[in-house]
Amino acid sequence: MPSSGRHVTMLTEGTYPHVHGGVSTWCDQLIRGMPEVDFTVVALTGSGREPVAWELPANVRSHTAFPLWGPRPGGRRPLLGKERRRFTDTYERFLLALLDPESGCDFASALYGLAEFARAGRLTAALRSEAALKSLMWIWTMPHLALSKAKPSVYDALTATDLLEHALRPLSARVRADSVAHAVSSGLATLPALAARHFDGVPFLLTEHGIYLRERYLGHRACEQSWPVKAVLLGFYRELNTLGYRDADLITPCNQYNRRWEERQGAPSERIRTVYNGVDPELFPHAGPDPDVPTLSWCGRIDPIKDLETLIRAYAIVRAELPETRLRLYGPVPAGGGDYVTRLEKLAAELGVSDGISYEGRVSDTASAYASGTVVMLSSISEGFPFSLIEAMSCGRATVSTDVGGVREAAGDAGLIVPPREPAVMAEAAIGLLRDHTRRAELGAAARQRVIDEFTLHRSVDGFRRIYRELAGIDASEPTPAAFTPEDDWTLRLAAPWYRGLAEDAGAVSLGGAAR
Repeated sequence: MPSSGRHVTMLTEGTYPHVHGGVSTWCDQLIRGMPEVDFTVVALTGSGREPVAWELPANVRSHTAFPLWGPRPGGRRPLLGKERRRFTDTYERFLLALLDPESGCDFASALYGLAEFARAGRLTAALRSEAALKSLMWIWTMPHLALSKAKPSVYDALTATDLLEHALRPLSARVRADSVAHAVSSGLATLPALAARHFDGVPFLLTEHGIYLRERYLGHRACEQSWPVKAVLLGFYRELNTLGYRDADLITPCNQYNRRWEERQGAPSERIRTVYNGVDPELFPHAGPDPDVPTLSWCGRIDPIKDLETLIRAYAIVRAELPETRLRLYGPVPAGGGDYVTRLEKLAAELGVSDGISYEGRVSDTASAYASGTVVMLSSISEGFPFSLIEAMSCGRATVSTDVGGVREAAGDAGLIVPPREPAVMAEAAIGLLRDHTRRAELGAAARQRVIDEFTLHRSVDGFRRIYRELAGIDASEPTPAAFTPEDDWTLRLAAPWYRGLAEDAGAVSLGGAAR
């Protein structure tokens, strides 16, 4: 980093600054919390036409939207002679690493070979050549591969090749050589960081909120692509995930659950440092008295990974016991999410509880959403360290949450934890709290105190400040610039209008979904 100002290149996928939500809130908190650090934001997006949803702080020196599904990058001049043979050899080793792990082909060397073509503006044209298609058809029909029994078609090969071409586009995104590359998720956001580390020696920091690879597997279960296409894509995500864990200079999971996953996937334990998400307790004060009508509230993104079917089924059971109870759902519907809302509405109608459910949309003051609930619910099948939970805890509300990701670490003994996808168990926990005012109050008080003791914004931002300095090679004894002191973290509350109410957890734009 230059002596005149430290610099970080933040790499995002489908989140900041184009989408509101949990990860985006975290990015904005981090940037605003370090005015002494200059940031460049490289955002992997869908078309590249997505509007900027945040007012960027002054220390964001530049922002580039890098579209995965925009116009084809680079020229279309075909590769010839030695260059074509070099590409074919590299690409076939890449495919063998994905589809035949026993082949001994090294994914990393093949990926960096493809990165050379990407940096020269030649990868897209090469991947759209007949030679690339023939390579895939040859490899995945090799008799010893189980995949060959699926009899992949030419259409399958065209689909898989097209998806790989879009997925590999970030290899051409450049990272400033004098910065720290900070990928705020695993997966495609790591591609520019890996290339910058390999070619230019740029330090690479990887943060995980949700488990990217697990969520890709969950997402592909329901997609309509054929098994051969899924095998290629999931093989790519698997190998990329492993390489990111192996080559990152430091990995900062937001909870211990993620840490255990990373270690099992080969990340060196000495390069993992857990940094919990945090909130400002003054922005999320105690919510005060319970609402007059018994109410379950939920705040997030209306998305299948939040498993609102389970929540609605649980609500129906609660309603049968406590007929006055209402369910209020706060949060946006992502682009393309209309079918999921229709599914939820149909389920509620079948269960006879539509009249008790309200969809409140995205709110500007999320604290009021938590305050509107007697009990705050979280029903997800996958989470990192959800802002919606620790914000509700900061508001002093009792919570019922599914046991996924870092939820148990966040709630501790100050909230009720239930298995995912078990509406009867969730309903039993909610009914118990709705009927017991004393227990609700005790859990709410303990929850707020737990946030104050463990999960403040000050603690989270300062952890990353130290990590940036460490990766930049700045001596720990060197003072923080005079224009900034650690106590200034608490002035983040002045920025409350930017991110108050943005607790909805935002997932990454996937190649098969909204990225199109």
